[in-house]
Amino acid sequence: MSAHPATPPANRTPDWLRIVQDKVESLRYGVVQLVVHDGRVTQIERTEKTRLPNDPAPQSH
Repeated sequence: MSAHPATPPANRTPDWLRIVQDKVESLRYGVVQLVVHDGRVTQIERTEKTRLPNDPAPQSH
């Protein structure tokens, strides 16, 4: 008997993959990171960055 869970049927997307897809689609700039333990995704982390406009620096008089 294998220690890894059975592979889901080909027509069913794993829950973790749907979560990753949602996080990536709603992210503009940043990182989605997966934590794997014993061959299974156990944690999903998302770090989002806020980009500020590239305005020129104010000139001193």
